[in-house]
Amino acid sequence: MGFIGVKKGDLLPIPCGSVSSWYNYGDSDVVVIFMADATKAYVAGEITYFLLTGQQGHLRAFSPEFIAKTYQINADKAKNLVGSQKGVLLIKLSEEEARKIPIPNEEVSNILIHNMDASQPDVEVDNGGKLTTIKGTEFPLLEQVGIDVSCLVLESCATRAPSYATEPQVCYIAKGSGEVQIVGINGKLVLNTKVETGQLFVVPKLFAVVVSADGQGIELVSIVTSTRAVMGEIAGKNSVLKTNPSISQMSFNVSQESIQHFLQMLETGTIIVPPMNLY
Repeated sequence: MGFIGVKKGDLLPIPCGSVSSWYNYGDSDVVVIFMADATKAYVAGEITYFLLTGQQGHLRAFSPEFIAKTYQINADKAKNLVGSQKGVLLIKLSEEEARKIPIPNEEVSNILIHNMDASQPDVEVDNGGKLTTIKGTEFPLLEQVGIDVSCLVLESCATRAPSYATEPQVCYIAKGSGEVQIVGINGKLVLNTKVETGQLFVVPKLFAVVVSADGQGIELVSIVTSTRAVMGEIAGKNSVLKTNPSISQMSFNVSQESIQHFLQMLETGTIIVPPMNLY
């Protein structure tokens, strides 16, 4: 058990069966994004909370007699122990209670937390943005919870080239706004919308997605629900379309001149910086 201090950009995987409590000991509001696999939940699609105390706590449901025997106290103390807390999930502490919260242990924090903001980007483009991906090989706790995490930061009007994954992606807009397009099965556009801070969208496996920032830029956190997912790009220098020019020409059914120009444009990186030279 350890008391961990967290800050902006921190990634903290919590394996199934672990017990945690969260407390804001700072002077400003804190936004914590909790994401969990609810496919095996008791109610499909909803997180199954396992609470120990409070009005929905497991201990409160046991009879006072069993609580008394378990903790070797009398029945009155047992009732008081499990029945005093009237809060559910979120609790406001008094100033006196707040002073009793232990100071975070930095050594434990360094083992259990990985800061996305301090990580070396996989891709970084001047005036375009950066893409940082954290995998289980780099942060072993991710392997335990079975996810990979990416952070995409796009500067004003920059675009993330079309991409896809072999597993579903959950994307959360941490800051800014922009536009998202998702293309699904049989080449159908299934989403074309504006997104902004606090919104979340899901990209099913093998659906292609494009993210384009507006004037204020955008910061997006993406979680892939597997540590073995294959990520692919449809544009940029890593595009899967960069095959033999003749094959590409026949696939697109265009002239040789057009396909040569197209393949030259594919030398652009993962993050595309405006303005683009259109033809």
